[in-house]
Parts: sequence; structure tokens; C-alpha cells
Amino acid sequence: MSLVFPRILLASASPRRRELLDQLGVAHEVLAVDLDETEHAGETPAALACRLARGKALEGRRRDGARRPVLGADTVVAVEGTVHGKPQDREDAVRMLTALGGRVHQVMTAVAVAPPGAAEVLQALSVTQVRMRPISAAEAAAYWDTGEPAGKAGAYAIQGLGAVFIEHIAGSYSGVMGLPLYETARLLQAVPSGTEGG
Repeated sequence: MSLVFPRILLASASPRRRELLDQLGVAHEVLAVDLDETEHAGETPAALACRLARGKALEGRRRDGARRPVLGADTVVAVEGTVHGKPQDREDAVRMLTALGGRVHQVMTAVAVAPPGAAEVLQALSVTQVRMRPISAAEAAAYWDTGEPAGKAGAYAIQGLGAVFIEHIAGSYSGVMGLPLYETARLLQAVPSGTEGG
């Protein structure tokens, strides 16, 4: 197995995804891609994550002129089939955190790689079970006031102060952060040779 990865374009402005790519030693540049993240009627949380990751990768490839591989990713937090996206405000974050507290939820992170000039998009999905301790409204509000939950799916960051709420995870820690490294490495190693970009 080679640990040499192609140079890529990251279709995300997430600093956490950049840090995780750095952890793998993947040379990359950023081209932030924003898509409408509204769920389609009848769409499962897993299908939503996969559709958005694929859409980001394809849009990044289009904008780049198909010159290099583009990686897109999307993270969806769901409990009993209900998606908890990025909180709109303090009240929304408190609602999410108190709903997740004392229960097991799923963090689904999809990764898609669009090689240049190729129709096929390489894709993988990581699903992690996360159990949180009960969270009071006062705790959730105090956590919001730290600034950490803003822009995070499910209104928490497992790699930050949000870890105090986490009792147990089964699956990918890096997937909960926003980029599952095992799946990402496998996809990048499957990029056809000669499409490394420059």
C-alpha cells in the first residue's frame, strides 16, 4: 500500500477538513463550494450526505476546469431519522443539543472524489454512533456562548469543548470531525494515475 496521495483540490472551507488532510500528508488547495443543503422529500440522512458530498466534488471539478482531483465532503447528524444541521442561532443550538443529550445519534460523513476528466465519482460513507450524556438547556446555552457550536452539524465539536458531552462513540472519530481518514485515504489511493494535478 502506498502512502503517497495525489495533490487535490478541497471543495470545502472547513479548517477541520484541512487539518485532517494535513494529518494524512495530502497536499491540497481550497476552493470553497456552497450548495443548497435542503433535504429532498423522502431523502434519508445518509442519502443527503452522499448527494451533497458528490455535488461539492462535481461543482469543484467544474470550477477548476477538471484539472485535478477534487474532494467534497458533507457531514449530517441524525437521531431517529431526523437531521440536525448547523444551528441558525442560540435557540436552535439549545434545541439541538437538548434533543441529542441522553441519546444515541448517528454522524454520517460522506466523502466524494471527482478525478479530472472522468465521469465516475469515487465515494464512501462513514457512519458513527455517538452517545451523549443528558444536556440541560442552561449547559447548551453556555456552550453556545463559547462560539464553538456555530457552523457545526449537530451544534457541537467533538474535538473541542463539546467532548465533555460525549459518553461513547462507535465508529470514526475523524468522521465525526468531518472527514473520515480511513475512507478518504482509500478513495485518494484509488484515483487513477496521471490525474494527480499540479
